[in-house]
Amino acid sequence: MANVSLRNLVKEYDGGVQAVKGINLDIQDHEFVVLVGPSGCGKTTTLRMIAGLEEITKGEIDIGGNVVNDVPPRDRDIAMVFQNYALYPHMSVYDNMAFGLTLRKFARSEIDKRVKNAARILDIEALLERKPKALSGGQRQRVAMGRAIVRDPKVFLFDEPLSNLDAKLRVQMRTEIKKVHQTVRTTTVYVTHDQVEAMTLADRVVVMNHGIIEQVGPPQELYHHPTTRFVAGFIGSPAMNFIPARVENDAVHLADGTFLPIPDARRERYAPAAGRDLLFGIRPEHLTEQRIGPNRADIIITPEVIEPMGMETLVHFHFGDARDFCAKIDPTAHAAPGERLVLTADMSNMHLLDAATGRVL
Repeated sequence: MANVSLRNLVKEYDGGVQAVKGINLDIQDHEFVVLVGPSGCGKTTTLRMIAGLEEITKGEIDIGGNVVNDVPPRDRDIAMVFQNYALYPHMSVYDNMAFGLTLRKFARSEIDKRVKNAARILDIEALLERKPKALSGGQRQRVAMGRAIVRDPKVFLFDEPLSNLDAKLRVQMRTEIKKVHQTVRTTTVYVTHDQVEAMTLADRVVVMNHGIIEQVGPPQELYHHPTTRFVAGFIGSPAMNFIPARVENDAVHLADGTFLPIPDARRERYAPAAGRDLLFGIRPEHLTEQRIGPNRADIIITPEVIEPMGMETLVHFHFGDARDFCAKIDPTAHAAPGERLVLTADMSNMHLLDAATGRVL
């Protein structure tokens, strides 16, 4: 087990293109950290530098108190699970999981103990004699994880391991990965572009964008207290709604002429922003069918698209200059395209952002 520290880490390719721009990150022993962001944000490059598969341009990587910049991947005591399962098709599940230990000349009794223990953790004991072609996608991913577990490394690295699975299996495998981490407790760095995976798996989420770290924190902190527009819009599904706004007379004045009273607890916080160009942000789950209660304000809209989802209904509509606003309403609430609908904004969950910088006030 080990801490992992990234210090001023830079990755620059030919032509001066920087994929990673001097990031700093400390990952604690036993912690499950997820790097999340859109394609091209630098998350996989960062993971590959930790693994030693990508050369570092500048900075340091420390694993377990040792700088490993010049240490080859095989000597870093890490285990990596890739998007591609990379199983040997001619070997049984048992031999696939044992192969790395065999190369390192472990005793046969130790190999057998480790393989069977990993198979028990992953619930694949009945599959040990099968070949990969006789396994489902989820079973193959379990074998790939088992191959990493038997090594008992200091750090697990996961590179989008669920991307090749269908939606139902992804949900199941998320649960399996979380169970494994709760059992094995190895320091884990996990890369995904799926913010739902990040939120459900991580102890802490690292949101990356254009080679920098936008924000680091527990999932609920990033959801409720984002620090930038990028994080506010990236975390949460559907994404947060934004519309131009100004603060005047203890109310948020939206671009379409609607004004929404600011909760008493936030008036002092937002007072210095009076008269500035701002963005008002609110999540769809905080914009619901009409309700009565404190810190709530009504808006009148005309739905354009209604999406019944079973447990909830998504309502899409234009609102001022915002081309696609979204609300989540109860499935029993009546809503129809083109018909007037009153929604209630929960202002205790509102956000105001500086329109120029994108920083949350």
